[in-house]
Amino acid sequence: MYIPKYFHVKDIDEIVKMIEKNSFATVVTTKKGKPIASHLSLQLLKEREDYFITGHMAYGNPQWRTFETCESVLVIFQGPHAYISSSWYEQENVPTWNYQAVHMYGQASILGEEELKQDLTMLLEKYEKHRENPVLWDTLSPQLLDGQLKGIVGFKIKVEEVQAAYKLSQNRNEEDYHNIIEELQKEEDPNSMQLAEAMRKLQNYK
Repeated sequence: MYIPKYFHVKDIDEIVKMIEKNSFATVVTTKKGKPIASHLSLQLLKEREDYFITGHMAYGNPQWRTFETCESVLVIFQGPHAYISSSWYEQENVPTWNYQAVHMYGQASILGEEELKQDLTMLLEKYEKHRENPVLWDTLSPQLLDGQLKGIVGFKIKVEEVQAAYKLSQNRNEEDYHNIIEELQKEEDPNSMQLAEAMRKLQNYK
């Protein structure tokens, strides 16, 4: 991923926070030189000093069979993004697009049944535990779970390289930066409002 110096993010804690909020990602591999992509809900886990991405896909999805032949798997996490009008600048310029994106590269391996069960248990707890009637692993019937497990393949990717870009108008002056935040909030679009919040946090961080 091309990352100009203004937008390069190296703080792994900040990257992890972004991924936790935007964990629906794109997994990219290749088969005979042709890219293959799947869109999946993933988890980022830390084991000692290493980070791992875990997830699962349908058994009928042929992509999981490419894990053994691919030297590296690319996982793309996309945060909020929005159009930035140059009418929001003090001086004449061209429009652009602001965004947050993280690319992670690593080698994938297939999870065993017990590892897959543990991963699914954590996934359900993440998205269900705060609900009034949570659907957790222990609340589902063994018959249902056994049937569903036969239809999916779990995987684990050891993260070997991270590329993160937060293009949040860091190259604009203070007045332009503040004005962009104000204008994004007026858009009444969820992405624009989330991007404005990300820009505000960055401004406070500075």
